[in-house]
Amino acid sequence: MRSLLRTLFIGFIVLRYGLDTLAFSSLPGPWMRGLGRLSSIGRRHELPRGVRLRLALERLGPIFVKFGQVLSTRRDLLPPDVAEELAKLQDRVPPFPGIEAMALVEAAYGRPISDIFASFDEQPVASASIAQVHFAVLKDGREVAVKVLRPGMLAVIDDDLDLMRRLAGWVERLWADGRRLKPREVVAEFDKYLHDELDLVREAANGAQLRRNMAGLDLVIVPEMIWDYCTPTVIVMQRMTGVPISQMQRLREAGVDIKKLARDGVTIFLTQVFVDGFFHADMHPGNIQVSLEPATFGRYVALDFGIIGTLTEFDKDYLAQNFIAFFRRDYKRVAELHLESGWVPEGTRIDELESAVRTVCEPYFDRPLKEISLGQVLMRLFQISRRFNVEIQPQLVLLQKTLLNVEGLGRDLDPDLDLWTTARPFLERWMNEQIGWRAALAQLKREAPRYAKLIPQLPRLLHETLSSQAMSVHPELRAMLAEQRRTNRLLQAIVWSGAGFVVGLLVAQLLLKLHLW
Repeated sequence: MRSLLRTLFIGFIVLRYGLDTLAFSSLPGPWMRGLGRLSSIGRRHELPRGVRLRLALERLGPIFVKFGQVLSTRRDLLPPDVAEELAKLQDRVPPFPGIEAMALVEAAYGRPISDIFASFDEQPVASASIAQVHFAVLKDGREVAVKVLRPGMLAVIDDDLDLMRRLAGWVERLWADGRRLKPREVVAEFDKYLHDELDLVREAANGAQLRRNMAGLDLVIVPEMIWDYCTPTVIVMQRMTGVPISQMQRLREAGVDIKKLARDGVTIFLTQVFVDGFFHADMHPGNIQVSLEPATFGRYVALDFGIIGTLTEFDKDYLAQNFIAFFRRDYKRVAELHLESGWVPEGTRIDELESAVRTVCEPYFDRPLKEISLGQVLMRLFQISRRFNVEIQPQLVLLQKTLLNVEGLGRDLDPDLDLWTTARPFLERWMNEQIGWRAALAQLKREAPRYAKLIPQLPRLLHETLSSQAMSVHPELRAMLAEQRRTNRLLQAIVWSGAGFVVGLLVAQLLLKLHLW
């Protein structure tokens, strides 16, 4: 019943803000445009289309706001007026009242807010789809940021996810490509990450891990979590100061090297993905600032760690080999990797897949980022994947989303950035470290504690294993083993007797010398 009501509500919002007319008017054919004009009869649309779309997404809730945030980073795919409005979803979602936020903080801690904070700003400094942030000062004088989960989020998200699961099931049954695209598995991944984002302790743990990973890079700052005040609905962290990365003119006036900032962003992304396998998967401009403090001038400031992506060693190795093959224009190796990983059916002709990948990628080499639309590249690769029945990997959906975010940021910072030239040395160095003697030494260091404990036990374990196996399989060997043990005891007795005799002689000689002396 709730799903039906939610579906009706979505339909009402679509009609209320005239989104149906936007869709119909963008479709080809006079009869479709006429249907759009007919559907708008009796409704007034004084607001611009971008404003209407933003307001509709805000009314529909957090999942739709997330969708708008992703779209806002793709200015190459959207009209400027729409992109500008959707950018407001990044950190300017209408806040809930500060009084309510303070009540939620007191409920989380079970005591008055004045017992914890010397001051607490009632007005939020940022408001997003899942939570909002207030500045405060702890009793010990530390300046902090307090993140408070929006009330009633779980029920809304569960309703939307239930609707998405139903739609995914219809897609699998009714669309020829449905089973290959695994929509239900993709929705399940989205479900997992959204529910993870609703647990703020998990977000705090993500932030702490990212802070450790990035500590030696000196390119990005991650706030420290104040664990004494972290709960599932409220977390407290070190207050960060910086300029939003979207304020390009202000950064230039402050003397920030924008081109270096773009290159650093690529390095940070590649390090998180290929070295750590643990990456910030919500890198829209609302979550990224740039420090102007003298000690950390020009570094990124990362915020909001609700959505984090992880990769296995197999995923990292597979992706790195694919990237390097792309950079070397070794399209045959790309095709072979797809076959080896099981992403394409056995029997796929390597030469045909190689030719198809070359057709998509070759036109984009040696061109600046401003002339490359990763969205278009992915669309053409999608067409190829359909032709060759490539299976979509749900665990990589977050990485694809993050890659689009990184490209959008890179395009804004430095349209002339050569993404291939910047990434290739990093990936080749990483691959050399994975397969060379350094990799073997690093693996040995990681396994050293286990080896140190296991090696002294090896003789006993080997003897026990061989003894048990031999005696269970060959009963006649039991007698041989018993005879061997008796022989061993006899040899030990002979050895100890001989040793005692020798020691006796040495002692006698020593006493004789002492007596003569």
